[in-house]
Amino acid sequence: MDLHLTGLRAIVTAGAGGIGLEIVRTLREEGARVALCDVDEAALEDARAADPDLVALPCDVADAEAAAGFVRRATGSLGGLDLLVNNAGVAGPTAPLEHVDPADWARTLDVCLTGAFNVTRIAIPALRASGRGRIVMMSSAAGRLGFANRAPYAAAKWGVIGLTKSLARELGPHGITVNAILPGLVAGDRQRRVMEARAQAQGRSMAEIEAEAFAHVSIKDYVTARQIADQVLFLAGPGAATISGQAIAVDGDLGMLG
Repeated sequence: MDLHLTGLRAIVTAGAGGIGLEIVRTLREEGARVALCDVDEAALEDARAADPDLVALPCDVADAEAAAGFVRRATGSLGGLDLLVNNAGVAGPTAPLEHVDPADWARTLDVCLTGAFNVTRIAIPALRASGRGRIVMMSSAAGRLGFANRAPYAAAKWGVIGLTKSLARELGPHGITVNAILPGLVAGDRQRRVMEARAQAQGRSMAEIEAEAFAHVSIKDYVTARQIADQVLFLAGPGAATISGQAIAVDGDLGMLG
């Protein structure tokens, strides 16, 4: 199927690894031009080596000045901007709230929520000028269900949905759609580390934690990064021109976390 994305100008934050890299790859497969940022310099080098046409720049989106500089350089290199994917995030601590370090709380919200603000506010003029602007926010199942012992992450991801809903109302008159994707249990190292941390915190085995997690999912399998990337592709295309303000779950019908 031709998704009509050839020549699309896209920014993907935290795009050098994991879900972000899969989003970058699928966009490139469809003929999009992509700029990405990441804090992992080695991963950036690997991304550039694999695809020399990528604009791959270092940036911590939690730093407002750095984020603004990245967006300006990226849009300049691309000659404008049609799609912004706010993918950057951190897992945050696994602990009861009374034991969460304030610095860990602040860092989780700074990256997952304020980072999206830092990037988006600079990108809006270019998206408005595009005439077909799209913003995709990466929230989480934790952004609608809550997550015991993961309060900083859940709070940040609930905030992402609030930002999505507000921006959809604000930017809709300019033809810009804004949606959030809510992944569930995603295959990969990050999900494994989260489960391992939970197992350690509760004094239980990894197998027990995994079995408990899938007890609350209708489709008892991990979500893949490609499935999330495919959802981004659809939201970026003309078929999604009137889809906005939505929190779209890609989670196998997950009913509970933690």
